[in-house]
Amino acid sequence: MPRRDRQAALWNNAGVVWLGDKIAELQDEGFCIRKAHLARSPVEKCRGAFWRILLDHLERNRDKPNRGAHRHFLAMPFDPPCFTPEFFFDAGIQDIVRGAMDDQVVADQWGCDVPLRGSKHQQPHVDYRRPLFAEAPESAAAPLHAGGQLWPDRHFPGENGETELRPVTLELGDVLMRHPWALHRGTPNVTTRRARF
Repeated sequence: MPRRDRQAALWNNAGVVWLGDKIAELQDEGFCIRKAHLARSPVEKCRGAFWRILLDHLERNRDKPNRGAHRHFLAMPFDPPCFTPEFFFDAGIQDIVRGAMDDQVVADQWGCDVPLRGSKHQQPHVDYRRPLFAEAPESAAAPLHAGGQLWPDRHFPGENGETELRPVTLELGDVLMRHPWALHRGTPNVTTRRARF
């Protein structure tokens, strides 16, 4: 694998970060966040188009959630404005992911996990299981936080089942890069007002 210049600077609206720092964070913690990385306009256009897709899906499937109570996973269309090349072919994102994993890494999924009002915490899980590697125990304790939750470091609770939960809250334009083996779970939607997400 070609070595990336880990001293290269990555710029965006939130300032500068070092490529090597983000690669190390992804490798050590199982995830990293690029704050204010994507422009608002394509994200808002995608969100507006997805809103119509979600409403159509709920009209047909409201009583058939596929990710737990009041939680739906939907495959996203590979058509604009939902599909935007900036989401997949951003050089800063690709440099981090390829630097942490490999130049041959590919995106194998384009979807959205939507917690509706009344949803609960997901069970802790990984998105890809290595052979002979158990998934997370069902007993991991968790405080309530908005957003998602990730387990840092080795991605799995210690021998006593206790581990640090780290709440992850994202703003419009932030990018979360998570290793598929990183233990995580979605949190409930606790909003009290109707809003596009």
